[in-house]
Amino acid sequence: MDFPYFLQIVAVLLEVAVTIIGIVLATRQQKPYGWCIAITFGLYVLFDIGRLISLPISDAAHSLIFLVACGSMLFGVWLMYREPAVRSYR
Repeated sequence: MDFPYFLQIVAVLLEVAVTIIGIVLATRQQKPYGWCIAITFGLYVLFDIGRLISLPISDAAHSLIFLVACGSMLFGVWLMYREPAVRSYR
């Protein structure tokens, strides 16, 4: 196994971790943007696994996956922006 392939596997594992954290944010913390994070990084996992194991996915499908992932994250960031700030005074 060469080093770039190893790094790609590590990146996929990190993406899976972020996906799980996004789901936890959405379900346990009741933060709707958690779903956007989970969708985005779940799609990144699919995108990267497709590249790792050389799935015969067209360039158009790869582009669509990436576009949906970016749109999901944009919406998630917008939801975070709209969330009221929590101020703590000590």
